[in-house]
Amino acid sequence: MRVLGVDPGLTRCGLGVVDGLPGRDVRMVAVGVARSDPAHEVDQRLLAISLQLEEWLDEHAPDTVAVERVFAQHNVSTVMGTAQVAGLAMLAAARRRIPVALHTPSEVKAAVTGNGRADKPQVQVMVQRLLALDELPRPADAADALALAICHLWRPAGALGAPQRAPGSMTPAQRAWAAAEQAARGARA
Repeated sequence: MRVLGVDPGLTRCGLGVVDGLPGRDVRMVAVGVARSDPAHEVDQRLLAISLQLEEWLDEHAPDTVAVERVFAQHNVSTVMGTAQVAGLAMLAAARRRIPVALHTPSEVKAAVTGNGRADKPQVQVMVQRLLALDELPRPADAADALALAICHLWRPAGALGAPQRAPGSMTPAQRAWAAAEQAARGARA
């Protein structure tokens, strides 16, 4: 199963694609950050992030999108931007009939570090170890996106690899594309 993890943010939106392999092994496919310019108006910033999310979905064809669940913060403007970007990710996935899962920050931290209160450096170190990366994934938003994808893969529904799309929900072209992507992934493994 391939999961796109999204750590939503209006200035930096972490993106990480991870493949789940047999035996709870995981492999990083791609990691990055979608960015928007804080000097621009919010609508233009959301458009910039949206276009980058669309590119990642098209390029990596994930089976599921895992998004960090937005939680209440004291800074209302920060939580608003985060929630808006989370909505963009969910909408882009829904347009492609890709299921979306929401995970809380503490759930993600507990999944990758064993501690729901782990700090960002601990998450980065564990993501580096779990994915056998040569260096820490940076920035922290990118590491968080990878951690989201790993968390989703290790949850019971993700680990079992249950069907993620109803058989009749895709067009013939979408089914052919999904089959080709799956075959290509199998050949690379």
